[in-house]
Amino acid sequence: MEKITLNSGGKMPVLGLGTWKSKPDAVGAAVEYALCEASYDHIDCASIYRNEDEIGRSLKNVFESGKRKREDVFINSKLWNTDHKRGAVKAACQATLSDLNLKYLDLYLMHWGIAIPPNENNRQHYGRLEEQLDENDYLILDKISVRETWEAMEELVSAGLVKAIGVANFTAPQLVDLLTYAKVKPAMNQIELHPYLQQTRLIEFCKSQDIVVTAYSPLGSPGNYRGSGLPVLVEDETIAEIAKNHGKSPAQILIRWAIQRGTVVIPKSVTPERIKENTDVFGFELSDDEMKKVAGLDRNVRFVDPYSWWKIPYFG
Repeated sequence: MEKITLNSGGKMPVLGLGTWKSKPDAVGAAVEYALCEASYDHIDCASIYRNEDEIGRSLKNVFESGKRKREDVFINSKLWNTDHKRGAVKAACQATLSDLNLKYLDLYLMHWGIAIPPNENNRQHYGRLEEQLDENDYLILDKISVRETWEAMEELVSAGLVKAIGVANFTAPQLVDLLTYAKVKPAMNQIELHPYLQQTRLIEFCKSQDIVVTAYSPLGSPGNYRGSGLPVLVEDETIAEIAKNHGKSPAQILIRWAIQRGTVVIPKSVTPERIKENTDVFGFELSDDEMKKVAGLDRNVRFVDPYSWWKIPYFG
């Protein structure tokens, strides 16, 4: 598995298994299969996915059985918006470590650059109903700065709970602000990336600041948005043509495209055949002409837009 070096010095596999919206009672088996049967060395988690305890049981089995060594697997998780207060960050990280049956994380990300008040419902449900909305359905915000949260995350590094820290869903202006006070530079910005939302300028800026970029929803979230009226990326004619030329699936072309752009990519699946298929992307390359054809597909289409559930124009 190819790896990319973070500014922390750690080496991160460029391909990982995503676990967002993975089905309960299936994600644990998917993680175990990925690590033991499909040559994955990287698992992407988050507390808000509400499946870290199930993943943790599988990780415990994998490591205690000797099938894999902990130090050979890169595991990252994310801090949710309700835990941004300085005193809550460490407790949230420790809860994730407990759920995952780990002593440390290789990478810990601030999931969004936005804080919301803690609420019991946040710990029970994932989706619109978990958020605290006002009478006009706008998200109720908490008065906590990104700086307060980031400084608390920096303390996790010095405490040995995490090896590196970063962010997710950060725009360039948010990164510019963060870099003015960060004592520990973010190692990662995990953002939505696929041919319909290429964000080339943001990737270039991150690279100029030695911040690695991870592409989430690299296949365009086909399982989550069918019937929504949004385009189905895996059915795109250009992608299909390139896939035919290489004898590969559209998903493999999309993953290969992300890797050739110099980004880490975390496709999600709980199906063993697809989990395995997604790793078969290192024995071929897309030509310059094919990369240009894919570049021409950019439509600025977001499959993950918080305006739809928060009514906050987070991305403008």
